[in-house]
Amino acid sequence: MSTLPLLAGVDVGTSSIKAIIFEAEGQVVAQASVPTPTHYPRPNWAYYDPEELWQATATALRQAIQSLPDTGRLASVAVASMGEAAVPIDAAGRPVYEAIAWFDSRTQPQVEWLDRAIGKDHFFAVSGLSLQPIFGLCKLLWIKENEPEAFARIDRWLNIADYIAYRLCGTPATDYSLASRTLALNLAEGHWAETLIQAVGLSPELFAPLAVSGTDLGSVTPDASAQTGLPVHARVGVGGHDHVCGALALGVTQPGLMLNSLGTAEAVFLPLAAPITDPRLGRQGYSQGAHVVKGHYYTLGGLYTSGASVEWWRDIIGEAEGYATLIAEAGQAPPGSLGAFFLPHLRLANPPFDDPKGRGAFIGLTADAKHGVLFRAILEGLAYESRHTLETLLTYPGVMPLQTIYATGGNSRNELLMQIKATVLNQAITVADVAEATSLGAAMLGGLAARVYADVPSALTNVRRHQRRVEPVVEQVPFYEQSFRQVYQRLYPTLRDLHHQIYQLQQSP
Repeated sequence: MSTLPLLAGVDVGTSSIKAIIFEAEGQVVAQASVPTPTHYPRPNWAYYDPEELWQATATALRQAIQSLPDTGRLASVAVASMGEAAVPIDAAGRPVYEAIAWFDSRTQPQVEWLDRAIGKDHFFAVSGLSLQPIFGLCKLLWIKENEPEAFARIDRWLNIADYIAYRLCGTPATDYSLASRTLALNLAEGHWAETLIQAVGLSPELFAPLAVSGTDLGSVTPDASAQTGLPVHARVGVGGHDHVCGALALGVTQPGLMLNSLGTAEAVFLPLAAPITDPRLGRQGYSQGAHVVKGHYYTLGGLYTSGASVEWWRDIIGEAEGYATLIAEAGQAPPGSLGAFFLPHLRLANPPFDDPKGRGAFIGLTADAKHGVLFRAILEGLAYESRHTLETLLTYPGVMPLQTIYATGGNSRNELLMQIKATVLNQAITVADVAEATSLGAAMLGGLAARVYADVPSALTNVRRHQRRVEPVVEQVPFYEQSFRQVYQRLYPTLRDLHHQIYQLQQSP
């Protein structure tokens, strides 16, 4: 029986919580997944109950670990999570309010106030972020203004991965990649932006101590061990933002590479040598952040409703239509079938447009547009949107010319989508056959904490990856080029005023 160490990686995502046990070379030994318990009390609101999140995570870990013949081999655990949701806890470590979901848009009034009081460009200059309702600072201000009794009891603001790690070992900390998603980090200088935080009426003490991803936070507590099945000797490592952990797992740490992470949301992730200072980047809705690799940065655009658009369509037509059927029907439809186009702005507009009032749309429909035609239009819309996001990013100084695109995540297993993407981009895409890159990245950070790996380069050398290339369909490239230039790039500007009018109508009593 092997005595080599095993590493646990947890991914607390929008749709599910995954606990996966890996060998140090990256092979999956055991895994389990449970749905992320999410509440939707009213339109545009969503939240997580912190105790439910913890119990679901403990269940996933327990289910994965119970299949191991020797739990003593488990050397470490680390957690990755969505980046813009957090649990406010009191001095005793108890949650004082629900965790507002990253995509909840109730905080739009706080965004408007911050813009008037501080200004979008100033936030970008300090944090590297555009001013949007998803970020942590907006959520903290919403609680302060709407739930003052709960706010008065807040001692720490712990991002979701931080909170789960805190429940595992009792040490509060956050890494730089998650701190990057709060609006409260001075990105270039690597510390909490105390002057900015105080200027908006908050205390810098609310934010957890900063720690480099892979830092050892301590061992699993006896109580957490009893609930999860993790041994008490296992080290808890500082984790990070889910997309950034996925980038680590695939070795996307250097400029010139791109990670296309395709989950419920989609990231177009480009490593940087240094943050971009041009304020136009923030005005267009892009963000920047610290990589989980110390001293590295990234810029990020993407789609807030990528996999979510696919789920939305499946919910509409009924779950009896399986994914394989949908994909087969779409595959039978020709490119741009019947002139149908889809704008995937189902929650808000995507970069290069910073518009929380944006909405999605089908356009060009006829009575002949059936399931397959519309589903193909959705997949093509996702591909067009990725291209629009990427092309704009590549115009900025400091963004290296693109050498290789890596894709990962659940939707990267959709062969038709990947083929359409490669053809729309007119560039091959390397799809990483890593079962769960985000969990693997988290597990690697845990391995650093437990000294299974000496450093990040040795971790990257140790982990084995299997990849496949998806090539463009050459004969379809001219059609997609023409469709993108002549139609798709004009969709948002053409529909913007109408969508804003619809938004105003919805706000009327």
